[in-house]
Amino acid sequence: MEFLLGNPYSTPVGQCLEKATDGGLQAEDWTLNMEICDIINETEEGPKDAIRALKKRLSGNRNYREVMLGLTVLETCVKNCGHRFHVLVANRDFIDGVLVKIISPKTNPPTIVQDKVLALIQAWADAFRSSPDLTGVVHIYEELKRKGIEFPMADLDTLSPIHTPQRVRPNTHPHTTGGETQHPSTHHKSNIARLRSELDIVRGNTKVMSEMLTEMVPGQEDSSDLELLQELNRTCRAMQQRVVELISRVSNEEVTEELLHVNDDLNNIFLRYERYERYRSGRAAQNNGVSYLTDLYIYEQLNRSGY
Repeated sequence: MEFLLGNPYSTPVGQCLEKATDGGLQAEDWTLNMEICDIINETEEGPKDAIRALKKRLSGNRNYREVMLGLTVLETCVKNCGHRFHVLVANRDFIDGVLVKIISPKTNPPTIVQDKVLALIQAWADAFRSSPDLTGVVHIYEELKRKGIEFPMADLDTLSPIHTPQRVRPNTHPHTTGGETQHPSTHHKSNIARLRSELDIVRGNTKVMSEMLTEMVPGQEDSSDLELLQELNRTCRAMQQRVVELISRVSNEEVTEELLHVNDDLNNIFLRYERYERYRSGRAAQNNGVSYLTDLYIYEQLNRSGY
């Protein structure tokens, strides 16, 4: 039914997109790129029309200069447009039907194109992971990883959430501070701050778990305390999955070192928790025996030593 909608380049946003991705351009036309974002944000049909034009430019195109310009426009729009556009980009139809096809073995595009596509999929999977209606890209990303696809090392900019300004002024270059688009150095610093803020939450949960394990006696704990401890354990294990993923992806050495320290702390607290659960479930039923009292004494000595 797509042919009934006419030429994707005939719409206002389509005309801009065709010009912005013309292979004859010597460099990206940021004025046009920002104008495309404006049309998407300010018109009812803008998001759908832009996606149609992007599909036309990216699908089956062996002019990789045009493809790279198209991917740059796409990336710019995701960073500067709203939820209506994100829904159309992050779904399986677009990610699998357009982007993944660009890098298929049959197509065999240049490495720079493959890396760009994979970097975008990886960045959006991270940014949209917590949005239920945007997880199509997350599923594709995880499927590709299971198939053994190696994603490029991510820098902190690609790990950021998607920041969407209310309006991008026309003629604003995204690498200047004059408009509403975030300056790269400020953006980079905010990403580091965000990651460290998340690590502080992990450290806080680890500290609470440690304090509870130090104070609680296996088999003699309050039921509400035990429930809280078990919930903290589940939360911290989920957080550790995220930490481990970031260790393999972050290229900033200082942040990587922090992630490794946090991961070590989590592993230590999990060992203490597992020992606690073993004593609670395996020994509490025998709490009248000398063996239990001896084991409990050893447990408490180890626990208060931080082991």
